[in-house]
Amino acid sequence: MEKPTLGKIDLEEVKDEKLKEEEVPVMSRSRLRNSLVEQSRRNIILAVVGIIGILVLVFLFGVPLLINLSLLFEKSGGTSSQSTNTNAYIATPVINPMPTATNSAQIQISGSAEKDMIVMLYVNDIKEKEADVDEDGNFTFDNVKIDEGENTIKTKAKDNKKNVSIYSPEIKISYLNKPPTLSVDEPTDGKSFGKDDSPIQVKGKTDPKVKITVNDFWAIVDGSGNFSYTLPLQGGENRIKVVATDEAGNKTEKEIKVSYSQ
Repeated sequence: MEKPTLGKIDLEEVKDEKLKEEEVPVMSRSRLRNSLVEQSRRNIILAVVGIIGILVLVFLFGVPLLINLSLLFEKSGGTSSQSTNTNAYIATPVINPMPTATNSAQIQISGSAEKDMIVMLYVNDIKEKEADVDEDGNFTFDNVKIDEGENTIKTKAKDNKKNVSIYSPEIKISYLNKPPTLSVDEPTDGKSFGKDDSPIQVKGKTDPKVKITVNDFWAIVDGSGNFSYTLPLQGGENRIKVVATDEAGNKTEKEIKVSYSQ
């Protein structure tokens, strides 16, 4: 008589069931890993697309547009946007072109900004005045005092909620209240020249950035203030008038006389 095999059959079935139960977690982990990889790939693609979009917006419309868009997104966020409303973008004022130097201790400064704003003026990093922007977007500061030598001018704009712009580009202007130095080294006053000496060289020295004219013609001036001019002479007495003019319009004049025998 054969022995019953029920025990063996039950043992094999139990083993098969255990193997199936162990396979389930392995397959679940594999699917989870694939899902995480796919999600990471999507996140990377979205990040790259976002960066490209931002670069395109900056290239086409500039930084102010991005700032305004960010503020718009903040406002759409509900009550939390109310706390960031004080950080609204304020356009920087623009100062009208000015001379690089002046011989006056008081100057006028004008420019443009968004209307209904208040423009603050800074001279040498010190706040001096405030001016309202008119309906046409213009502002003016009269009788602004500056120091002798070089001065820096810049502005800021603010609204009625105390939002403030960044500084405008800095402008430099020099206050020069003294005439430039001038010496005429050649020829000496009263010198006589013969018929083979004409033309002669008029030479001398002045301050840097000063212009020189000799008998109303421009002379050559180097970076150190040395100047020269080739002057033809006429028979008899010749008057040589040399004028030095600085950036602010201050002038120094000298005149010498030489004689020429043909």
